[in-house]
Amino acid sequence: MESRGDQEPRGAEPEAPQTPSSAGTAAPSTSALPPSTPRVRPRLVFHTQLAHGSPTGKIEGFTNVKELYAKIAEVFSISPTEILFCTLNSHKVDMQKLLGGQIGLEDFIFAHVRGETKEVEVTKTEDALGLTITDNGAGYAFIKRIKEGSIINRIAAVCVGDSIEAINDQTIVGYRHYEVAKMLRELPKAQPFTLRLVQPKRAFDMISQRTKSSKCPGEGKVVSGRETLRLRTRGSATVEEVPSEFEEAATKMVDDLLESYMGIRDVELASTLVETSKEKRSPQEFARGLDSVLGEFAFPDEFVVEVWAAICKAKEACN
Repeated sequence: MESRGDQEPRGAEPEAPQTPSSAGTAAPSTSALPPSTPRVRPRLVFHTQLAHGSPTGKIEGFTNVKELYAKIAEVFSISPTEILFCTLNSHKVDMQKLLGGQIGLEDFIFAHVRGETKEVEVTKTEDALGLTITDNGAGYAFIKRIKEGSIINRIAAVCVGDSIEAINDQTIVGYRHYEVAKMLRELPKAQPFTLRLVQPKRAFDMISQRTKSSKCPGEGKVVSGRETLRLRTRGSATVEEVPSEFEEAATKMVDDLLESYMGIRDVELASTLVETSKEKRSPQEFARGLDSVLGEFAFPDEFVVEVWAAICKAKEACN
């Protein structure tokens, strides 16, 4: 939704006024020039609600996900740590609507907050648990997908949207999603372990109770704007054009590869991979670019080659 300075996004600073002059003519003194008018920064205001039900609030002035959560928390007088994740234009726990690194300038933000805590015991009978993990960019990893027929799919208490708070009493709050996925992969087979989960708060089983007639303001709204607020992990947010057809296709393919290789989904990370590939002429150049930008992930060579191939395929399909 990752991305994610303490200044509002701003456009380019106004250029210094040029002093007109011509041969044989003295330039007028600067005191005679009209004062320059500073360029007005756009005031980006977003509407927000708590997903389980609340009045509508307005937020502005954030440049990353942590600041976004702090602004939402301030509006509703809650702690930022209460917010598990946000969805755009839907109050439902819909992972297709999950806030990532882009927010449309007309998007309505729904914040899903902590609900009940539950513990489940799991026995790992296969290498893979069938979980896809993502995180909210502010310290909480949560379940984005459960594979049908998997070990976790057979445990009814575990649901998409549940935040993973601890594994065998070891808290993982503050861990990134790829770290949590690695911990789960490395758990030994045939040995039970415990997951402490926090589910999003719901008002009277809102998913089944709310109908189209009681739709929240902003839900289902068709966004007509052609610009988005791009949130970055490193650096300030910027207002940009919506991603091109190639960028959208390549990001989707790379996100799929992240899930198959690492058990995570992260649209912002996938978008960063695609952005890093630009102006690179070979997988070797691409790998060096990834090391300088995302060295902490230590992507294996075969994964880098697959990502490069997917990006090239998306580029060919869109040309």
